[in-house]
Amino acid sequence: MDWFVPFVVPALLAGLVAVAVTVAVERFGGVVGGLLGTVPTTIVPASWGIWATASDPGTYVEAMAAVPVGMLVNACFLYLWRVLPPHLPTGTLSVTLAWMVGVSLAGWALLSLAATAVVSGASAVGVPVLALGALALALNLAVGAAACLATVPAPKGDNPVTLPTLVARGSLAASAIVVATVLAASGAGFLSGLASVFPAIFLTTMVALWWSQGAAVPSGAVGPMMLGGASVGAFALLSVPVFPWLGPWLGSAVVWGLSVAVVTVPSGLWLRRGAMSEGL
Repeated sequence: MDWFVPFVVPALLAGLVAVAVTVAVERFGGVVGGLLGTVPTTIVPASWGIWATASDPGTYVEAMAAVPVGMLVNACFLYLWRVLPPHLPTGTLSVTLAWMVGVSLAGWALLSLAATAVVSGASAVGVPVLALGALALALNLAVGAAACLATVPAPKGDNPVTLPTLVARGSLAASAIVVATVLAASGAGFLSGLASVFPAIFLTTMVALWWSQGAAVPSGAVGPMMLGGASVGAFALLSVPVFPWLGPWLGSAVVWGLSVAVVTVPSGLWLRRGAMSEGL
């Protein structure tokens, strides 16, 4: 049973959390829902699993430094859901959605490979991996803020997301955490961090909302989700000095509060004060 706590428990928690935040965008609209849906959630049990299974302390540092890089890639993945739909082959909803899923995942894969190559090359010449993570976090904030300046309607959803979609979302999130912890146990820290933020929640959010509400709801949520997702990268970087000091349980509570305070709350106040008053 040594595998149960570090592998299964974080995966189950991640799946439950993913299901719990699914309704945020449809209930509160793109701005509030986009921010609420991107506060650090599945990264919390993921950090516990990686912390417990990492082959050495350096592996955990590499994994957490990779999280902001992964979230920057995810921000680009989300942006594809705003700009690509008008250029996709026309047809039924299911055909258009299938094209969108395929193209966006292909884009995510290519960007992930490119990010891995850049980080590997920078590390090889002596650039600290945490510095690369901090740079990725700053870029995530910048591109997220830029995406929020566009005038895009962000309506609330009218139809509930179906139970099969909730189950799919929880299962994908849980699977991503299992892969991340396995990679951490093998010593592949950077890949573990990338796997922990595989855009399972973003993908299932976009698909579920598009399918049940139409394209306007997910498109309107893209900017706030890109910006709010930076809080996940902030959680990962802050956990590096805090976890050895307070441990993963108390430490995650402290780090969660800090990441929300420095990213989510300021982002929400900025959006609320009229930066997006004409659309989002």
